[in-house]
Parts: sequence; structure tokens; C-alpha cells
Amino acid sequence: MKMPAPDQGTIARRSEIVEALRRIVPGEGVIVDEDELQAYECDGLTAYKQLPLLVVLPETTEQVSRIMRWCHENNVKIVPRGAGTSLSGGSFPLADAVTIGLGKFNKILDVDFDNRTVVAQPGVTNLAITSAVAHEGFYYAPDPSSQIACSIGGNVAENAGGVHCLKYGLTTNNLLGLEMVLPDGEVVRLGGKHLDAGGYDLMGIVTGSEGMLGVITELTVRILKSPETAKAVLMGFPSNEQAGDCVADIIGNGIIPAGLEMMDKPAIRAAEDFVHANYPLDVEALLICELDGPAAEVGHLIERVEQIAKDNGATELRVSRDDAERATFWAGRKAAFPAVGRISPDYLCMDGTIPRKALPEVLRRMREMSDKYGLRVANVFHAGDGNLHPLILFDANQPDELEKAEAFGAEILTMCVEVGGVLTGEHGVGIEKRDLMPVMFGEDDIKQQQRIKCAFDPDHLVNPGKVYPTLHRCAELGKLHVTGGRLPFPDIPRF
Repeated sequence: MKMPAPDQGTIARRSEIVEALRRIVPGEGVIVDEDELQAYECDGLTAYKQLPLLVVLPETTEQVSRIMRWCHENNVKIVPRGAGTSLSGGSFPLADAVTIGLGKFNKILDVDFDNRTVVAQPGVTNLAITSAVAHEGFYYAPDPSSQIACSIGGNVAENAGGVHCLKYGLTTNNLLGLEMVLPDGEVVRLGGKHLDAGGYDLMGIVTGSEGMLGVITELTVRILKSPETAKAVLMGFPSNEQAGDCVADIIGNGIIPAGLEMMDKPAIRAAEDFVHANYPLDVEALLICELDGPAAEVGHLIERVEQIAKDNGATELRVSRDDAERATFWAGRKAAFPAVGRISPDYLCMDGTIPRKALPEVLRRMREMSDKYGLRVANVFHAGDGNLHPLILFDANQPDELEKAEAFGAEILTMCVEVGGVLTGEHGVGIEKRDLMPVMFGEDDIKQQQRIKCAFDPDHLVNPGKVYPTLHRCAELGKLHVTGGRLPFPDIPRF
């Protein structure tokens, strides 16, 4: 994975940059020691490593603003970083860029049960939001598998999902407001505790922008009342195709579960060995379907889901008897990623989304790719919304295995687009999928996206080298294009 060549002029000015930032963040707020910088050399995409120029750890919005303003005025790049759990290299550091670590922004500022909102700093973990409101019977719906560690600010940057987002939406559906520092240091507020904001949907642009438009310093999120009843159904199938058909039939019958997850045999076995969730080991595929709401509704829907599963050949059907068993069902799924880490020295976690009806075909083709590349793959994914997470197992110490894993992953993502899906569901593009963007978008599409980047960051100083395989200069994107010797819309007055 090639990154832009570091600017040697910036690297030569390192001492000057350190001195300037220490005036803004005194004490131990600027990290320059090489051993200490190694903690920031990568994010969750550990296949690639690079020491940052330096790391600065601000504690206030005012400090972030001053850092951004100084870097803007002195043409120094910055890379925002939350908890560093990104699986696409979204916070991958650069040798000529200041990494702004937001770990000290770790406070919940306001809990408002009347308005059902929480105001938090970006370094607060996802799970901490729910923990802060659970005593009153509330929770925060988006729940990535990394929720115990991932930060809420990073969730916004990547538009994170989770097992319960099928019914309750992704981060973008649960975000009400934010405070953000623009590349030139200006502090802006978007939205608030109210349901809808007037004007352009700027929060929609910022959510999922992968840290390329500015630095978020505060968020307001929606919390929900915990459902009256929640039960999970564990369903085992003799083939991946039958499980995929069952998923399509559940949704096709108008049933929207709170969560609908799928695991194949390698993932089932790894999770069971790790968590001991009492998963059946004699099935090829496992579905976990959670239904919530009033008790009568949940009971009725469980009967319908069980019948659909039987019609698709389920050989194992188990309904959670209580909340403890329901939590156990989910424990294996939530721990699937670290569980797979116990059976392989390395793995790449892919993230593509497909139409649900394509699940059986895609799973079959992934098995063929596994044979082609000679690498195992374990499948764990949000089956209800077609968001795949194939885990490609490899050993980086073996010659060419990383390259084969990358080629395998690229073929999976290309296939996702071919069957009518998209390159990413929740992990973002980062550097992992950057060079695959032309598979999904034409040149004009990419240029139009980059025009938004230019509107926020005309000098391309914030998180450069991510998302776009070819970065156009903002002046070039602003040019008026002439086709066939004629201006577009010639009747519009020109100034």
C-alpha cells in the first residue's frame, strides 16, 4: 500500500513544530520519543505501520483550534486519531504529519433523559454511553463489536454500525449534533438536541467523512428506551446457502429483527472455543436473530422466524430462555474477531455490503476464491443488512501471504460491487479500499466528492492520502470544463 511521499521540508522542521505545539499543549502533551510513538504506528489495520512525525494530546477544544490554526498557517498536515480501532487504516499516521490524539476528550458532559440525549466528548467509548444511562432503562443503539474500546468520535468518522443497527440505524441515524474544528481552526456547531436541523445536511457530510474534513470535539447522540422484551433465536443450518436464503426470507416476510447475524463454520468453532457460548459445532452456518418489543409481539415473531428457519432446513433451533442466555448467544458473535485471532497469526477483516438476495451466491464464490488463493476465510457478518465481514487468515511471516490476502480481499470487494453492493458498510475506505474506489465510482463521481473535501480543506492538510487513489488539486476541480467547444449552460450570466 503506497502512501504519498513524505515532505522532507516538514520533517526537517520537526523541532520547530514540536516547540510551537508545546506552547499550545504544555507538559507531557507532545510525544516525540520514538519508543513512545510506536504506540501510534498503526490502527486496527496492523498490516501497515509508520511512525508519526509526532503526537499531540490536547485536552480542550480551544487547544485543538490553536493546533489546527498553527498547522494550517504553517502548511503542516494533521491526522486525527481516536481509539485507533479503525480496520481500514483511517487513522494511519504519516511521517510528515502531526497526529492529534483525542484520548483525553473522555468525558460525558450531559445526560438528558427528558430529551433522550447524551452529550459526550469524542474519546468516550461507545459502550460508556449505554453504561451511563442503563440505570434508567436507556441505551445507545449502534453497537460495533469493538464497542468496549472504540470511541464515539471514531464512530462518527466511520459511520459505525453494529449488530443492532438493522432496526435502529447506524451512527448517522442516532447523531443529533456535533462541535467540530475546521482545518483553519474555526470552531463550528452543527445540529443539537432538536430532532432536525435546518439548511444543508452538513452532519450527513461529516458523518462517515473519515477524519478528512476536520476534528470533532463534542457530540450529541440519541438514546433509546430499552425494549420491554428481547429474545434471541439461535438457528443452525447444514449449508451457508440455506442460512443465506433464511435471511432473505425473514426480511422478505416483513420482519425487521433488532439484529440478524451470521457466522460460518470456521467462525463458529473459533468463537465457541474462545467464549464457550454453547454453539452447535455440527452445522455449517449459524444465524442469531434477536426480536424485541412488547412481549406478545416478540412471541408472535419468534414463531414466524422459527417456521421460516424450518422451511429453509434448519437443524438447530434454540430460543433464549432469559437475558443471561441471550447475552451468551451474543457473546460469541461479539468476540468473533479476537476469537479468530487465536487460530491464525494474522488476518484481514474485510467490509463490503451486498443485496441480501445475493448472499448465497457471494458465499459460494468466496469459497472458490479461498481455494484459488490457498487461504482460509471465516465469515462473520451483519446478515440482515448484507454487511459482510470475511476474515482472511494468513501468516505475514510467510513469503507473499500478505500480498495474496490483499488480492483475495480486493476480489471479494470487487465482487460485492458486481452483485449490486458497495465497497464498505461501516469500516470506511481509509487506505485499505482506497485503490478500489474506481471499481465503484467513475472519475466524475470521485471528483465531485473531492470538491466537498476542497470546500472544507482546500490545502489537503487533514488526513491526506486516504480514501481517494488520485488526489486532484482544488484549483483543478474548480475549473470550468468545456466540451465540444461549448460552455455548459451558456445562457447563465458569467462574471
